[in-house]
Amino acid sequence: MKVGILGTGDVGRTLGYGFIGLGYEVKMGSRKPGKKEVKDWASKNGPCSSSGTYAEAAAFSELAVLAIPWSGAENAIKLAGPKNLAGKVVIDVTNPLVFPSNAPPGLVLGHTDSAGEQIQRWLPEACVVKAFNIVGFAHMVNPQFPCGPPDMFICGNDVRAKKKVTEILKSFGWPAIDIGGIEGARFIEPLAMLWIIYGNLSGSWNHAFKLLRK
Repeated sequence: MKVGILGTGDVGRTLGYGFIGLGYEVKMGSRKPGKKEVKDWASKNGPCSSSGTYAEAAAFSELAVLAIPWSGAENAIKLAGPKNLAGKVVIDVTNPLVFPSNAPPGLVLGHTDSAGEQIQRWLPEACVVKAFNIVGFAHMVNPQFPCGPPDMFICGNDVRAKKKVTEILKSFGWPAIDIGGIEGARFIEPLAMLWIIYGNLSGSWNHAFKLLRK
């Protein structure tokens, strides 16, 4: 499978490593594909990795990952070209965060809308699935916790797309919990905010969520 990663930060690079480890071909998309860190990432990962523009990564992909800070997400989608993602699964890893000066981060969307829903509107012909946004990049692939693997909550409108993402999560060491349509992002995104608040208060970022069942 060919995977296009839109974003070159820690999240995009980590998930890119994970997909390459599964034997997938990965193209990392960037506004500046010639910058050193992008070239270094591609050169370190052999023939299964490459880099290009957002549009090139989107066109290359059979499955895409949106791993962009919220402030740049809309522009990245415009540069990628929604038509290049039509009919494809798009994993949305974004959180609609705002970072005010001298104050903790917060959410700019909630209650009646979410980043996941907004991205689905920007990509009306794609199958957007929210996933990977409730944990730090260090634990996105093969999470290791003393009490066993944590859970990843996902949502999206397309059943087959969610099945595909569930298979990917399983390969990455994550049980997936499907909470329904993309409007479920209204609840998953605040869960990410809870992850951030606990991290700020505890000074540690080695935590995740688990749904306990009886």
